[in-house]
Amino acid sequence: MSASELCRWIIGGSWIYHGLVPKIIQIAPLEQAMTKKFGFGEEVSYLITKAAGVGEILFGIAFLIFYRSILLNVASLVTLSALLIFVAFSSPHLLMEAFNPVTTNIPLIALSAILIMELRSARPHNKALQADSILCAPFARSLSLPFARKTRTK
Repeated sequence: MSASELCRWIIGGSWIYHGLVPKIIQIAPLEQAMTKKFGFGEEVSYLITKAAGVGEILFGIAFLIFYRSILLNVASLVTLSALLIFVAFSSPHLLMEAFNPVTTNIPLIALSAILIMELRSARPHNKALQADSILCAPFARSLSLPFARKTRTK
C-alpha cells in the first residue's frame, strides 16, 4: 500500500467514522451539547447533529473516491482546522480530554498535507491536477501552508 493509499483510507475512514458513530448510530452528548451552544433547542440540535453526521459520511465517501483531488484535500484540511479552532474557542476544556480535537484533527490535517505534497510531486503535468491546484492555491497561500507555492499555467 502506497503512502497516498494509506492517507486516503485514514482520512476518508475517519470522516465516515466521526459522522456515523457519534452522530448517527448514537449521538454523543458532547456532539449535541456543542450544537446547543448556538441556542438551538433539543430537537433542532438533534436534527443538526444528525445532518452533520450525514454530511461527514458523504464527505468521507467522496474523499475515498476522489482522494487525488487537491481541492478535496484542502477542503478536508481547512474544515478540520476550522473545527479545531471552533472547539478551542467554544469549549476549550475539551482540548484537555484524553481523546480530543488536537489528537484527532492535527494528524488528519498533516495526512492531508502529505497527500497534497505527494499528489503534486507525482503528477506535475496532469491537467486536472493543475486545475485543482489553481483553484485552491490562493486560499492555501493565504493560510501560509507549506505546500502552497505558486502554480504556473501555460
